[in-house]
Parts: sequence; C-alpha cells; structure tokens
Amino acid sequence: MTAVLEPRARTEAWAEVCAFDELIPDRGVCALVGSEQVAVFRVSPGDDLYAVSNHDPFSHANVLSRGIVGSRGDAPKVASPMYKQSFDLRTGQCLDDPAVTVPVYAARVLDGRVQVSLP
Repeated sequence: MTAVLEPRARTEAWAEVCAFDELIPDRGVCALVGSEQVAVFRVSPGDDLYAVSNHDPFSHANVLSRGIVGSRGDAPKVASPMYKQSFDLRTGQCLDDPAVTVPVYAARVLDGRVQVSLP
C-alpha cells in the first residue's frame, strides 16, 4: 500500500479527512481542506492514496471527486464526469490538454486515518 504522495512542495500542516477503511476503492470523496474542496481517491489494486483539487477547470464545477477512476498507460487518472477530460492523479496534469493542470495535495494514512496537506 502506498501511504504518502508528496506534491511539489512539502507542508507541515495536515487536515484529517476520514478513516482509510471508509474510502471505497476506485471511488472519490470530496473533503473541505482549509478553504479548498479536495477530491480524495483510494485506487486499487495497491490501495494507493491520491488527493487533487475537486475543481474541474473545463466545466468550472467542483466535481472531480465524482469522476471515473482508471489508468492511462501507467498513470492513475480520474476522468471528469462533465466533459470527460482525464487528469493524472500523481501530478494533476490533464492527459487530454497538457496546458491544463489541477492542484495536487500530499495525502497520507496515519493511525488508520486519511490526512491531506493544508493548501
């Protein structure tokens, strides 16, 4: 199981989201982390944990947590439920339009609880 994903910069402040066991594999949940909506994903088969902005930059709706989880090549991805653009869960890079990214947050499991870095 991959427990920590580190984005571009490390932070020391973490927000608790939920119990890891409450996350359904290959489904997203939305959490309010600080003042940001963050989409959190538990991805099978390795129970990898990812956190990206819930904001879809194409539709301008907060819906990425409801997207379809899968992969493109070796990249774990979520496809927006609105216009279907896919985003790499590791980097936030749009796989359909390389000029577009969504913010990525560090996520970890500590004592069975999911935590996401504060923006």
